[in-house]
Amino acid sequence: MDKLTVKGGKGEIILRKSKQLVGLKTKKEKDLERTRYVKEKVYNNLGGFQVVNLDRKGQTIDDSLDEVRGKRDIEVGTHVYYAEGSQRPLVPTGEIYISFHEKVSEEEQQMVLDEYELEIAERRSPDRIVARVTKRSPNPLKVAHYLQQISMVRVAEPDLDTLLDEYDFKKPSDHLLDHQWHLRNIGIAPDVNWPMKRGADAKVFDAWSRIGNTGSKNVVIAVIDNGFDLSHPDLKGKIHKPFDLWTQSSNVEQGDPRFTHGTPCASVALAASNGSGIVGAAPQAKFMPVSGTSFSLRATEQMFDYCIKNGADIISCSWGTTDPAFNLSPLKEEAIARAARKGRNGKGCVIVYAVGNDDLDYVSFYSAHPDVIAVAASTSQDEHADYSNRGREVTICAPSNGDWPIIAARAWWDKGVSWETGDFRYWRDGRARGDRYKHFGGTSSAAPLVAGICALILSANPDLTASQVKAILTKTADKIGSPSEYSNGHSAKYGYGRVNADKAVAEAIRLRELGSAPKPEVEENISSGRGLFRFNVAKQEPRGYGVQIGAFAEYGNVLIQAEKLQRLFSAPIIVNINELNGKTVYKIVVGAFNSRTDAQNLLIKMKQKGINGFIRNLKAMG
Repeated sequence: MDKLTVKGGKGEIILRKSKQLVGLKTKKEKDLERTRYVKEKVYNNLGGFQVVNLDRKGQTIDDSLDEVRGKRDIEVGTHVYYAEGSQRPLVPTGEIYISFHEKVSEEEQQMVLDEYELEIAERRSPDRIVARVTKRSPNPLKVAHYLQQISMVRVAEPDLDTLLDEYDFKKPSDHLLDHQWHLRNIGIAPDVNWPMKRGADAKVFDAWSRIGNTGSKNVVIAVIDNGFDLSHPDLKGKIHKPFDLWTQSSNVEQGDPRFTHGTPCASVALAASNGSGIVGAAPQAKFMPVSGTSFSLRATEQMFDYCIKNGADIISCSWGTTDPAFNLSPLKEEAIARAARKGRNGKGCVIVYAVGNDDLDYVSFYSAHPDVIAVAASTSQDEHADYSNRGREVTICAPSNGDWPIIAARAWWDKGVSWETGDFRYWRDGRARGDRYKHFGGTSSAAPLVAGICALILSANPDLTASQVKAILTKTADKIGSPSEYSNGHSAKYGYGRVNADKAVAEAIRLRELGSAPKPEVEENISSGRGLFRFNVAKQEPRGYGVQIGAFAEYGNVLIQAEKLQRLFSAPIIVNINELNGKTVYKIVVGAFNSRTDAQNLLIKMKQKGINGFIRNLKAMG
């Protein structure tokens, strides 16, 4: 076969055989470069092979490889392949990753391996193994191709090695980046030599390096606040569906000196990487400014419903109240819960709230909502910021001021924190660090930092639900402070710990890869053979086409699968019963169509539901 179709990644790869290159392994470590039958050594190590160009002397590549395989010093020789449309050489390592359908016994699996003279290199679960070809085996790509046609095999993916591009992740070049200790703390503030605790940061640099970028442009962060400077260079190119509750329009009011808070908050989450100024935790994310905070029930419903309807993935709120006279009503709680559960097409908007800066032993009533991520503040020394509210509802803490402040964007009309002249209005130490920026902090800064990290999490795995994102944050947080302050892993000061963006992104990637693995064919909460079924048996003539989903050794599983498949697809269920190695095996086929096209259409619907299968001619099963 000069062309083969094999399973690869999330789809199939069409491979063509190289007419020039082969892969060779020697019995002892030996450089083949000066060997007389090697014309040129191309790669020293690809899949454990030395990839070479043979001196073929007019022979075909097949004949030349067969001849070299007979050499005394050659242990293994293999063809080299190219994926259709690519010029990257692919070398089969000789291992094949095989997933059998559930309940295919080890004896039945061994029969499949014996058929192709394979040996088990590693068993990973009752239905997953890594097999290795032997000298008696056919080419591993051919074996994988043949295995994929066997009904007991769910997936057979040959291990292939190829050359990869080397990407050195380039950090943003914005001139204030080295001052942003909350993203990466090197132990000192660079311009004033203020000592900090190295590593007391949110690990955002590490998260960027792990995903190889600074997040996805497809993620939308809504910041609900007042005082957005939409002309700010770090924000203006990112605006997405702005809304002002006070004007009931997309015309967001600007210039009121009483309202400047939204600009720095937004910048901490998503300031652009544009070579100047600062960067947010997720500088690629889109920015949805929702202007006009209000205690009003109607406004509360409107702000959260707007985020749901207009595609916000994350909602960041650095405001609230701890005044007992203004506790949340059930209807307001419902408005927040609706966004947390109905947003993102049912996956839920990730909602982040600051716990408040009142030095109280209870948090803002908004951040106490069970569906939100309640964020407290820690310092550049990895200590609790003494202004940050405490309580059992605290989810997590994030770096902010309390020791040394962070730098954030400043609205053009922001008069600063003092009426004195000079940069003391904007900078704690009076040392200017650029126009349109200022020192900032509080839980108002900690919350959007976590919102930006949530955007990185969704960049790595957009299929996560809001509750999964919250669980990832709590699971991956770093415990700071005294261990005695934690009870069952939780602290009233720190929540489950200081946010760790790198660990969180790694967990999101792990769950994404786990989610792409083949799903079990039997529902986990049903034991084999249990349940009450209405069963209608009719003889099926051996003609037409259907979709086979697998082969099962236990009849109970057949009943469970038949019920589920009939319910999902309203199609007849055909069971083919035969013997394999003295045992009864049941093959389940969905549908009995006159045309292959109809069966193919059903297969597409089944794959959309996460059920794998393949087209079967019923005549061949009769």
